[in-house]
Amino acid sequence: MTLGIAVIGTGRMGADHVRRIDSVTGGARVAAVADLDVERAGAVAAGIEGCSVHADPAAAMSAPGVDAVLIASSGPAHEAALLDAFARGLPVLCEKPLTPDPAGTLRVMEAEQRLGRRLATVGFMRRYDREYQELQHVLERAELGRPLMLHCRHRNVASPSFFTTGMLIRDSVVHEADATRWLLGQEITAVRVLRPRPSSYAPEGLGDPQLVLFETDGGAVVDVEIFVNCGFGYEVRCEAVCERGTASIGEGGGLVARTEGHAAGAIPQDFTVRFADAYDREVQAWVDATRRGRAEGPSVWDGYAAAVVCEAGVRAQRSGERIRVEQTERPALYK
Repeated sequence: MTLGIAVIGTGRMGADHVRRIDSVTGGARVAAVADLDVERAGAVAAGIEGCSVHADPAAAMSAPGVDAVLIASSGPAHEAALLDAFARGLPVLCEKPLTPDPAGTLRVMEAEQRLGRRLATVGFMRRYDREYQELQHVLERAELGRPLMLHCRHRNVASPSFFTTGMLIRDSVVHEADATRWLLGQEITAVRVLRPRPSSYAPEGLGDPQLVLFETDGGAVVDVEIFVNCGFGYEVRCEAVCERGTASIGEGGGLVARTEGHAAGAIPQDFTVRFADAYDREVQAWVDATRRGRAEGPSVWDGYAAAVVCEAGVRAQRSGERIRVEQTERPALYK
């Protein structure tokens, strides 16, 4: 069976997923798209046979041939789309954040629990990146002993005009929050944020860069440099410091030319380049699992756990204090 997918949101991420499903993903097709900007949605769907175009997500989910939903709209619209998909019994791949705040994520989690089965997968694509997977395997097998620290860097060329200081945590560091939990198999228990003098290239009012510190229930410490106006490229790096050695990823596996005292190589300019393969693997894994009648990968619980960390992080930004992460007990559905 070919899985018919309704893609909700046809901005940069949604359009990339439409292209991916149409030309890369096996066993799936784009059956419908939805966006408030219907003209944009129509342009994205142009040339895709049998793909209907809608302004309303509900209409797209009700379109003929739709078996599953991929949500790539803005974060505040996720909760309504998720609950609508659940009501229709449709499997969902939802881009992060699951919802912008823990309260919304709890409502989504409660709705999924009432169904008694998982329908949603959260788009934490780093779990599908080959380098991240290799690092996770090294840590899981304790090849270098117990992990003590993670050093993370998350850099963007420039931030969009609407980007706020809180979004440094909610929209960027959210990836490190999930990666920390997944790599270490530990929960984050406290957050601090250190704020140096902002870069002169940061937009007015944006506190960029920042250093975010996580503590975990396994005794590890994680530092995350978030710098969304670094100016030179898109970089995501992680080094694990363990008892018997270190392991690092994101150093750039491409060609580096060294000559006359200089070294030069290509630096990706955005996430769709750096994580292109991870996105391909993520969507293919979701399609394959959905066709088998299963929901695999990051769950609504993982979306919730990242959301409570980010909420604590934003509070730490504002207060300058160490903020404890408070979360509810993990439901049986997600154990």
